[in-house]
Amino acid sequence: MQDRFVVFEEVVFSYAQGEILHRVSFELRTGEIVGLLGPNGAGKSTTIKIMAGLLTPGGGKVTVAGLSLPQAANEVKQRIGYVPEAAVLFDSLTGQEFLELCGRLHDVPEDVLQRRIAGMLETFDLSSDRSSRLDAYSKGMRQKILIASALLHNPDLLLLDEPLSGLDVNAAILIKDLLSSLAAEGKTILYSSHVLDVVERVCDRILVIHKGNLIATGTPEELMAASGQSTLEDAFRHLTGAAGADTGVRKIIDTLRP
Repeated sequence: MQDRFVVFEEVVFSYAQGEILHRVSFELRTGEIVGLLGPNGAGKSTTIKIMAGLLTPGGGKVTVAGLSLPQAANEVKQRIGYVPEAAVLFDSLTGQEFLELCGRLHDVPEDVLQRRIAGMLETFDLSSDRSSRLDAYSKGMRQKILIASALLHNPDLLLLDEPLSGLDVNAAILIKDLLSSLAAEGKTILYSSHVLDVVERVCDRILVIHKGNLIATGTPEELMAASGQSTLEDAFRHLTGAAGADTGVRKIIDTLRP
């Protein structure tokens, strides 16, 4: 059995409006790509931010590589690459400057940093834009820079919240292939997305969170079998009690009719 790289034990978290996570427990193993699914507001981003050391749980235990959070948050952050769903970049910086800032914050040696920046900019087709300010970048270009910044320090754990947002088809294919290669290199990856067909293709195992509770875990095939469904999309709807798409479509069409 693979080593447990991340462990959540009975984790509770609350905002002012009430409890968001209710005694959530799971683990991520070394070299594994795990999908994190759930409806909007289920607690996915909160879970990721706790794992990244950005939020402190109100109860339970969280460890990353044997380090306890929040006590060892600084050490954990050095081992994490994080791509948030809605990132705020320093728009006054160029793409090159932003990557240099991120790499230096992680103490990447300068010669290694410049080599990695050059390689990533070339791979993401951004070499000719390296000296342009980020406020001139398109959404897809900004997403590529964000992903590159999360990889520069060669982290052991990647936390990805909708990482393909804004990417064109070729870039999305590159990222999916890259994730598989990183996992083969021993990286642990948590992949949160609403694009279920991508999750089904790239993830070894899936966690489903609904209303702050972990309601299911298993491979895509196991989730489909347990719910008696033939697709991951139908299994997800079944597990979360969502109405079928046909019902929603009919309601919208009815509201549009004179």
